[in-house]
Formats: sequence, structure tokens, C-alpha cells
Amino acid sequence: MQQEKHYIDSIYYQLEQTAKYCKYLGMQLFQKLNMPVTLDEFATLDTIKINGEICQRDLAKLILKDRPSTGRILNSLEEKGLIARFADMKNNRLVRKTKITPVGEKLLEGTTAVLKEYFSSLPEILSGDKIQELKQSIIAFREGLEKEVEMKI
Repeated sequence: MQQEKHYIDSIYYQLEQTAKYCKYLGMQLFQKLNMPVTLDEFATLDTIKINGEICQRDLAKLILKDRPSTGRILNSLEEKGLIARFADMKNNRLVRKTKITPVGEKLLEGTTAVLKEYFSSLPEILSGDKIQELKQSIIAFREGLEKEVEMKI
């Protein structure tokens, strides 16, 4: 990898800044569209949907949040009736797992539709092919970093 003179010129900094803009855009968009959940709740709900019944520790690793933050998000989703938590066994230990409810499925589907419609109306920054190419590059870069980073969640 090319050595940059300044950290702010590095790919690490550029990705961090881009991620921050994406996060702020998402938060502002959810407020603007008066969504029934926050961006973090939506991402968590989507992750639960994809992974089925999942424990809090595994969920925290996937959404890159510490367990207390993950717990607060889960509490909020449970209060809204979007998820259900239940006791189960994992590796001979009692754990609480989470699954999406039918109400949560409906909300996720509706929210996703609203977001897709909104994003389709925005001017195209990158073509579909360029987006897929960028996405694959970012995934490869992240997977390389995952081998070097110790996550303590």
C-alpha cells in the first residue's frame, strides 16, 4: 500500500470521513421522512431479520456496537413490539435470543420501500456498476482489516 505523507490523505481517514457522512445523511433522512425507528434501530432490525434468532453478543459484533448500546437498541425495539426476546441454550449456556416479530417485519418492509423510493429520486453520484465495484473493494478492504483488529464486544 502506498505510504501517505499525512494521515488525512490515507484510505483509513477517507473511509472514516465517508462513513461519518453516510451516518449523518442516514440520521437526517430518518428524521426528514419521519420514520418510526432510528437509523440504528433500522440497521439492527435488518440484521436480526437476516440472521434469524440471534443473541445480543453476536448481534453486537455484527452491528459494531458495544453490548450496552446494543441492549438499549433492543429494549427500544422490544417496547415498540418489533422484536421478541426469549431464553435459549448456546454452547451449554442460557442466553437471550432475539427474533423479529410480524409487526417488525412489516415495519422493516415499509421502511425499506420508503428508503428505496427516496434514494431512486436522488441524482446518481456513481453508476450502478461503479457502486458494485466500490462495494466489493470496500468489503475486501474491511475483510483484510478484520484479520488485524481485535474486537472486544
